[in-house]
Amino acid sequence: MAWKRKVTGGILAFVGYMLSPLSWWNDLFVNIPLALAFAWAISLFYREAFTPSLILGYWLTNVLGFILLHKGAQRVLTERSNPYSRRDLLRDTAISLFYTAVIVALVRWGILKPVMTYFH
Repeated sequence: MAWKRKVTGGILAFVGYMLSPLSWWNDLFVNIPLALAFAWAISLFYREAFTPSLILGYWLTNVLGFILLHKGAQRVLTERSNPYSRRDLLRDTAISLFYTAVIVALVRWGILKPVMTYFH
């Protein structure tokens, strides 16, 4: 059933693209809101963990996006799948680190902050 493999691969690739930092607009509408929601949830229990949890949430969305994009494209383009290599993971992590620097700058400039500080 080649069509099922291609459809599921296409869905995986689309979700991966939406989570990956390959286009700037999806960060604004997908990754940052997901990371911010994650950070807000963590900071409700431990406020000082807001920035680290925002960074961790952002990393997780980016790396997961790259992995899903890679696996989805692989399902669409090939009949058998190759394992996600260490080199792939290192490349995806390096790209995510760059975008993380941008997130850290937004926190430092006070643009992103814990949810409770918006209501004071």
